[in-house]
Amino acid sequence: MKLKIYFEEAYNELVHKVSWPTWKELQNSAFIVMVASFIIALIVFLMDISFETIMNFVYSLFY
Repeated sequence: MKLKIYFEEAYNELVHKVSWPTWKELQNSAFIVMVASFIIALIVFLMDISFETIMNFVYSLFY
């Protein structure tokens, strides 16, 4: 019985109390997330290339 009440309350909350974004707001948010993800990936890529170059230089000093 408690499980049934839980699902009824969860459904009621999702339908009546949650404010869902509009389709346009959802698209804008998705675009922002994609751009931010691309920028972060680019920063990590540049850091990786930089550290690789630095480490190759350091290793070349010893060999």
